[in-house]
Amino acid sequence: MILFRHAPSLSHGYARTFFTLPSFNSTLQTFRESKVFPYKKEELFDVVSNVSTYSRFVPFCTGSRIINASTRNEMEPFTMDAELTVGFLSFNESYISKVTCVPYSSVEAVASSSTPLFKTLSTIWRFEPCPKGSGGKDYSNSTLVTLDLSFAFASPVHAAVSSAFFGQVSKQMVQAFEDRCSKVYQSKDSHHTIVLP
Repeated sequence: MILFRHAPSLSHGYARTFFTLPSFNSTLQTFRESKVFPYKKEELFDVVSNVSTYSRFVPFCTGSRIINASTRNEMEPFTMDAELTVGFLSFNESYISKVTCVPYSSVEAVASSSTPLFKTLSTIWRFEPCPKGSGGKDYSNSTLVTLDLSFAFASPVHAAVSSAFFGQVSKQMVQAFEDRCSKVYQSKDSHHTIVLP
């Protein structure tokens, strides 16, 4: 298994979604994690698009439920409105996110309701075929998963209080996804190590 960690970058914009990741200040930041899993894209997509289970494994997500959803029709994109409850430290709040799922390709969440805690919060998962490894090994059943987060706290005070947790939360989110996949697909072998260009 390999993990690519990219340093947070600063940008400006207004998108909101339902994963929480504490920031050092109230400026919009982006963070990316990439990891290779020994699962097919379909399997990984099914775990991430099952939003109602997020409270079971996503860090700081204490509640998750689907309010309404479009009909899923094979390979056509589908959407849902999800209510997520986020809690950490002394903060606890719920808000609505619009989730757009492109089967076996991506899951993107954009919050559609306001929250006093976050000015901006967005999440997108992408699933891509795993690059070929060295030595001609077959990684046809492995997938490169990329998680992109954009977030900004509404108040610099909230950002200051949460800054101590920043370094740990990103690791927790990646580990939580890995643990969830392992639990759902218990028969899979251990992770492969792949050297990417």
